[in-house]
Amino acid sequence: MKRRSFLTWGPVAALGIASLAAWRYWPEQGFWNPCLAPLPRRLATHELVEAAWSGIDTAQVWDAHAHLVGTGDGDSGIFVNPGMLSLASPAQYARRLFFLNAGCAHDARESVDRAYVERLHNLLDGMPGTKLMLLAFDRTHDERGEADLGHTAFYVPNAYARDVARAHSQYFEWAASVHPHARDAVEQLEKAKRDGARAVKWLPAAMGIDPASSRMQKYYEAMKTLDLPLISHAGEERAVLGRDAHDYGNPLRLRRALDAGVRVVVAHCASMGSDRDLDQGPHGPYVDSFLLFTRMMYEQRFQNLLFGDISAMTQINRAGPALKRVIEDESWHARLLNGTDYPLPGVMPLFSVRHLVSIGLLPGSSSGILTDIRRHNPLLFDFVLKRALRSGGRRLPAGVFETRAFFMRSSTHVRQ
Repeated sequence: MKRRSFLTWGPVAALGIASLAAWRYWPEQGFWNPCLAPLPRRLATHELVEAAWSGIDTAQVWDAHAHLVGTGDGDSGIFVNPGMLSLASPAQYARRLFFLNAGCAHDARESVDRAYVERLHNLLDGMPGTKLMLLAFDRTHDERGEADLGHTAFYVPNAYARDVARAHSQYFEWAASVHPHARDAVEQLEKAKRDGARAVKWLPAAMGIDPASSRMQKYYEAMKTLDLPLISHAGEERAVLGRDAHDYGNPLRLRRALDAGVRVVVAHCASMGSDRDLDQGPHGPYVDSFLLFTRMMYEQRFQNLLFGDISAMTQINRAGPALKRVIEDESWHARLLNGTDYPLPGVMPLFSVRHLVSIGLLPGSSSGILTDIRRHNPLLFDFVLKRALRSGGRRLPAGVFETRAFFMRSSTHVRQ
């Protein structure tokens, strides 16, 4: 197969967004991140950018959802599933190409790990004072507590995320990833806390984690004691292959963690896919995952425990009623945390500024400047875009982006 012909259709298989509705917006910025040099002055000083920063304390801006990607070529310990390296598995192969291109590390032969981090430095230099929360990503484990590399798409060790954050503390914080089936899971959590981890990241469906399992209780008790919030994907997962236990992504299954007193951040506000309504029994009907998350947000006992991150919600396959809801419902705003899901803002087919304009969430006058910013700095694009969103006469306030206090606070402090 010719590389060019593969890359033409690869995004369809890789990213899972090839609906007829999405396709007409797909070519807006092409397939590939051009990885341009630092932002020109005409963009950096544009009134839309200046308006986005207005009222923001940059020292409080932590991107709560940013992936650390690599190949393991820099002694990082990163593992990449062989399927992602072979055209025999086209969906996984194309995923890897897109993620590396999005992070501008695709041409860095034998230095991908280093190039990816250096690109982040360059992007953050254009956003002075802000930081990224780099996410580790644990291996899938089986029921016996053994690491299962066959069902692991990729592995980013805690030690690597920690070391990158320590070496570049002006740019990064980090979140650990500890699979609860690991025999030493509690000890790993304790070590991560000592090493400065700000949270724990899961992707239950891909990692084979049932958040509602009774075996989770000691793990949750340790998280509460350590005051480590859990950032957990919920709803449908398309970007990462693994165990593919879709039911584990049901947001209702996170109630056990909440009932144990763990602060839970539901990634993307469960804004894609459908899950069984377990409140109507084990065979309840399937409903939108976001509606289940919404129900939980209104449960009084979870008011100080349940949060949502808005990463990826402006993607073309998510932008719609859920995004409008998080913008318009001011009662949610103190419980929303901004994240970019980097490197995904650099995966060009995933976003359409024109689509956001067409559904009334952006003024048409912002389209050109946002498109230009994205070609240079996808992180700044994500920030300026979200600050420009409007729905029902409302916008996302500064506090959604000033997330530092959430990750620094004690378990008794309630975010205002």
